Amino acid sequence: MLEDFKQEQPIAYKILKNTTINNKYSHAYLFETNGYYNSIPLVFSFVKTILCPVHGDHQEPCPICQMIDSHNYPELQIIKPDGLWIKKEQLINLKEEFNQKALVGSKKVYIILEAEKLNGASANSILKFLEEPEENIIAILVTNNIFQMLSTIISRCQKISLKNTKNILKEENTETKLGLILFNKKELESEELEKIKKVINFPKYYEKHHLETIVYMTPLWHDYIKTKDELLTSFEILIMYYKDVLNKLLNIKLDYFQTYEKDINEIAEKNTLDSICHKLKILLEYKEKIKFNVNTALLMDRLVIALEQR
Repeated sequence: MLEDFKQEQPIAYKILKNTTINNKYSHAYLFETNGYYNSIPLVFSFVKTILCPVHGDHQEPCPICQMIDSHNYPELQIIKPDGLWIKKEQLINLKEEFNQKALVGSKKVYIILEAEKLNGASANSILKFLEEPEENIIAILVTNNIFQMLSTIISRCQKISLKNTKNILKEENTETKLGLILFNKKELESEELEKIKKVINFPKYYEKHHLETIVYMTPLWHDYIKTKDELLTSFEILIMYYKDVLNKLLNIKLDYFQTYEKDINEIAEKNTLDSICHKLKILLEYKEKIKFNVNTALLMDRLVIALEQR
């Protein structure tokens, strides 16, 4: 039941519960799991609210909910990678299945697990499905890496972003305090706020000057980012900053930097969904490189070049 996730995922719960109460379902949902350990049970609880006559809200065993749990419900199709990728043939088979008359109920649902593994052909195939949605067919895409997905697919889905509750608990007492990185939080010390402000000066400058940023990297970055831990923390901040730019492009409430919405608006206006997804992908890749004791000056120069290669 969705009620089971009310405490751990309050925002997602509220969105999905209101959808159920009002009986106004989108034709497509994109669940960004963010590593949340209970994401698949949450998705299936939502599926029950769609397909079960009482929206999965019952105490006694329900035949429909039991069929959903066992993946035997005829109006529910689940697609997952066949090897490394989700293939076009799998989506062709899905369309053929859904062209047939429903055996039970009026709605049909298909779930695509690890949706970031749609290859070029299958991504284009599902895009056509999303662009011309059929009545009473609901798509649910699930991904742990939204930045590897086509922006055209993202824009056609209602995005449900889950919190990684385990990570929040783990990071709450660390030096970086990533769980408190909202600028509106008074718990952050002035020194920490100043560090964050310095980090986000980098994307603000880069978005205006691009490759020229390399020339001014010392005052922009090297003068105050000294240690490996500071570098990792700074990349976390950059990733969150660009995630908020992505949220702005998707018309979603900012997650981290509400008080810097004007700056984020300016960056969003200069970028497309594709370009922001590209930049997030590059930032994630370069964050991984930090683990290997790389030369910081060389890393940042190459980062700027990689951000420009689009």
